[in-house]
Parts: sequence; structure tokens; C-alpha cells
Amino acid sequence: MPRAAASSPVARIPRSGIRTLMDLALGDPSAIHLEIGEPDAGPAEHVVAAVAAAARDGRTGYTSSTGLVELRVAAAERVARTHGRATSPDEVVVTHGAMHGLAMAMATLLAPGDEVLLPDPTFPNWEMAAVAAGATVRTYPAHAAAGFVPDPAEVASRVTPRTRALVVCSPNNPTGAVYPPDVVAGLVEVARRHDLWLLSDECYEAITFDRPHVSPLAYDTDGRVLGFFSVSKTYALTGWRTGWVVVPAPDVVEALGHLAEATVACPSTPGQVAALAALTGPQDGVADAVASYRERRDAACALLARRGVAHVVPDGAFYLMVDVGTSDTDAFARGLLARRHVAVAPGSTFGTAAAGMVRVSLAAPRDQLLLGLERLADEVADPTGVAGRPLAVVGPAAVEDA
Repeated sequence: MPRAAASSPVARIPRSGIRTLMDLALGDPSAIHLEIGEPDAGPAEHVVAAVAAAARDGRTGYTSSTGLVELRVAAAERVARTHGRATSPDEVVVTHGAMHGLAMAMATLLAPGDEVLLPDPTFPNWEMAAVAAGATVRTYPAHAAAGFVPDPAEVASRVTPRTRALVVCSPNNPTGAVYPPDVVAGLVEVARRHDLWLLSDECYEAITFDRPHVSPLAYDTDGRVLGFFSVSKTYALTGWRTGWVVVPAPDVVEALGHLAEATVACPSTPGQVAALAALTGPQDGVADAVASYRERRDAACALLARRGVAHVVPDGAFYLMVDVGTSDTDAFARGLLARRHVAVAPGSTFGTAAAGMVRVSLAAPRDQLLLGLERLADEVADPTGVAGRPLAVVGPAAVEDA
């Protein structure tokens, strides 16, 4: 029988360690799920009501491949309001979630052999999309000792003559780092100086605690920044798969529309209706969710400090990077699930800068989060396990006692 083409870039796509652990955890009915960034609260009632009304009225058919006009208008108005960048609806392409937008952009902007710079730690799906596009992945470091905030000069040092695009994510997944304005401006300047596209993943734009979110779009003066947005995290609409990309170049807008035709035909119409209701309706639920994530962060960090487990305090998103005292984080995560029924994402799936760490989702229910962290601390301290060295709580300046 025919076989998949071994020479296809798809054959080289690495599997995400997050999904691997999730699949394992799904086989354990007693597992505490701290591995997936899934808000524990459902979508707002007015969002559900809008989708139900659309379904009853038969508004569930195809839309334009670039999305509903009214959603593009709402998205453009939001970007202009929150990021200070005048944005036209003609610059907005609605996508089947932000990751779909990033994958389409990489396929459009990168030729086989072009290099794309990803942060390390990195969200593994970015690498998967780059490999699928035939691109070569290189990384730039974001050090734990600096709170996982990258240094633009260090980023610039990783650029080669084949580099074509730079991926930036703030608030960051997996680290929760929120980049200060001078760093964001510096990253845009690196892209400008080396004539790169800058792809800005802003799925967590609304979820910040101690630093305000600043978008690279605010510093874009020559149309090289693409901003990728989503309703998944902010509005608890993960499975509805709707996002949008702000694209300054008309030819790229057209190309993304053609690629959408070839892949999904159009974004989900019910998902677009949900996104429109979320963007234009009451925003109280967003503020409540952010306050809840902040409280969970503080409670989680206090617990780890009490247990002597090192971690880097996040300024945004809803993730916490925890030092588990072993370089084999995959083995640690599998052991934690097998022995203590807690699922976390191993640092190995995020790159070399996450060595010795695991990612914990703060979006889990508070009681489950704290119980899971107690069990994680037990695993770290267990002298018969893979971990065992004593650790201490830290902020952005360090990750363990000197």
C-alpha cells in the first residue's frame, strides 16, 4: 500500500511533549491536570447565547476565507484601542485560532531553507509549524536568571544571512514573562536592522499581573510586524478555535486568504460569532479571571516557597516554571504522573533554557493546583525518585540558592 512521503517536511515535525503527557494523563481518571493551558471557567453566558441564537437563525454557513467583516472590524478596533496602532479591518485576517494563523504565516513568508528565530524556552508548536513550512529553526535564549526576558543584543547575535523571521511572545508561553517596553522596542529594532519579519504571538495579551503588556505592533513603523491574537485564553474559548492576525502588507493578506481557502475554507462560523460576542460584550469576566490567576499564582508561589522548591515568578499568562532538580524532566513528569497522579509539562519540550524545569498551568482549579504542587514538592524531595537536591524560592533574578 502507499506510504507517507518520507521526504515531506511533515515527516520531520516533532511531537509536543505537552500533548504526550496529556495523552498519558487522559488514561488516569484520578490525574490532576496541570499540563494544559485550559481555563477552568467556561465562556460567558452572553457568548453562549449569541452562538445559540446564530444556530437557531441558521447563521452557520461558510464565511469569507478571511472572516466575518464585523469580526474584522471589532478586532481592528480592539488592536487600535489596546495597542495604540491604527488598524484597518482590511489588515485583519480571521484564523482558525492563533496557531493556525502562525502556521499559515510561516508557510507564506518562509521558503524552504530559510531560518526562523524562536525563543528558548519555546512553545513547541512554533517549531512544528516552522518545520512543516520547510524552514530551519534556530533559537535565541531567554535566561531564567533574567526572568526569561530576552536581551535584544543577544537575539541580534543569532541572526544569520539566512534568517527571515523572528518570533516573539509576550506574555510568554511557557514562562509567563512579560517583556518591558524597552525590550519590545529593541526586538522590533533587531527585526528592522536585519530586515526580518517579526511574528508576535499575543494570545495572552490580556493576562498580566505586575507589568503591562506592550505589543511590538506599537513600534512597527515599516510594516514588518504581524500580530497574532486569540479568544482562547482571554475568553475561555479554547475549543472554539478562533483568532486573528494583524497583517500590514496587502499581498500577505491576500496570500493568507488563499491559503485559508486551501486548508480550512474559512474559520468556524460559530467560533467567529462567539469571538464577536466576546470582543463586543461585557468584559467583567476577563478582569475576574485575571484576578483569579493572580491569586493562584501568589498561592502557588507561597506553597513552593514553603516547600523549598525553586521557581521563577511569572508576570503574566498563567504558567509557572518550576525547578525540579533533574535534567531529565521527561522522566520526572512521567514519574510524577505514575506515582502521584499529577500531570505537568516537561521542560525538555520547551528547549534547552528550560532544562531542569517543568511547566505548571495556573489555570487549573485552585484546590487541584495546590494539591498537585504539594505532590510535586513531595516528588522533588523523595530521595528514591529522580530528584532530591534542596531548592529555594526565587524571583526573576535567580533560580536557586547560590
